[in-house]
Amino acid sequence: MTQVMKGIRVLEVAQFTFVPAAGAILADWGADVIKIEHPQRGDTQRGFINMGGMKINPLRHTMMEHPNRGKRSVGVDISTPEGMQVIYEIARTADVFLTNYLPSQRQKMKFDVEHIRAINPRIIYARGSAYGDKGPERDVGGFDGTAFWSRSGVGHAMSPEELGGPLAQGIAAFGDSIGGMNIAGGISAALFHRDRTGEAIELDVSLLSTAWWAAGSAIDLFIEAGKVMRNRMPSSGGNPGNPFTGNYRTSDGGTINLCILTPGPQIRDTFTHLGIPEAADDPRFSEAKALMTNWKEAGELIAAAFAARPFEYWRQHLKTMKGQWAPIQSLLDLASDEQALANDMLFEVESSDGGAPIKLVRGPVQFNHQPVKTTRAPQASEHTETFLMELGLEWERIEQLKAAGAIA
Repeated sequence: MTQVMKGIRVLEVAQFTFVPAAGAILADWGADVIKIEHPQRGDTQRGFINMGGMKINPLRHTMMEHPNRGKRSVGVDISTPEGMQVIYEIARTADVFLTNYLPSQRQKMKFDVEHIRAINPRIIYARGSAYGDKGPERDVGGFDGTAFWSRSGVGHAMSPEELGGPLAQGIAAFGDSIGGMNIAGGISAALFHRDRTGEAIELDVSLLSTAWWAAGSAIDLFIEAGKVMRNRMPSSGGNPGNPFTGNYRTSDGGTINLCILTPGPQIRDTFTHLGIPEAADDPRFSEAKALMTNWKEAGELIAAAFAARPFEYWRQHLKTMKGQWAPIQSLLDLASDEQALANDMLFEVESSDGGAPIKLVRGPVQFNHQPVKTTRAPQASEHTETFLMELGLEWERIEQLKAAGAIA
């Protein structure tokens, strides 16, 4: 893979997925990412062995692999003066300092922006937080289930009113991974700015701002209109005003999504593919305005057509249809999706247990059509000694730091 970040060193003092996911993206792109972990505990997420009732093999810990592939792990106790001295020495060689610790913690342990900039004035200082680094709640922590899903309004918008309550976030680290990509993009821009002007800047991405950007088109509209819309309960039929958009169930329980936003030019082709070409000659449906007026009746015809044949039939038959559509798949279905695989959306890393390779999802950006080539996530503190020697520390000092409990 084209290593657009080759030669860039990132010092990551962060845990869980949100901010480490940014480090993973930068590592995919060729950066040397040094992940700092507690000498005994490691990243707290290493202790997650059950997620939503699904067991996680600690030797094949995909929740660690996803946001930490390609990194080097160095065990440092940042709560000790000796440990912080090691952090400063690494920071002196780094281009980026990446963290998700709260402001009070950064100040207490002396790795806030002024402390790191005193060591390296040219370093890009990148913060990830729940709610942003300004305002009365800057020191309040949170996860994507709170800041990205619940408080942001995303969970409310996705939950039909008829349910009587909001849906829980159904995808682990959903906002975390999106937010991590936002941080990686911000760091890229900051490095570009430094290269052009010499100015090293700070940058912030929050889970709340990530959700608001993802939902920004709807939020802008709702603010303008002064009212909010919510998701609808599932049904087989067209969306109000346009029967060429909506979810339609097949005879064997599958679902096909139609998303033909401008139906006028596609009326005859769509009805023909659905096996009801005569509908295109019906004055109720033959033109876009009439179709939208009579959306309910058209939707019933379309629903009946889809219900007459199985899912796989429609998956193959609709490939020649001009309008947009998609099969509704599970996240596991995507792992065998021909188009996804053709675009290298999965790659493999070796597993630390010596078993079969672990499949991981690549980031959304691809350079020169090339697949990701990287290494597995490190074991906790795996690279402490080799990296510190590379940094220039003598073995005698490494032993002293170990004896003091400052490093692993």
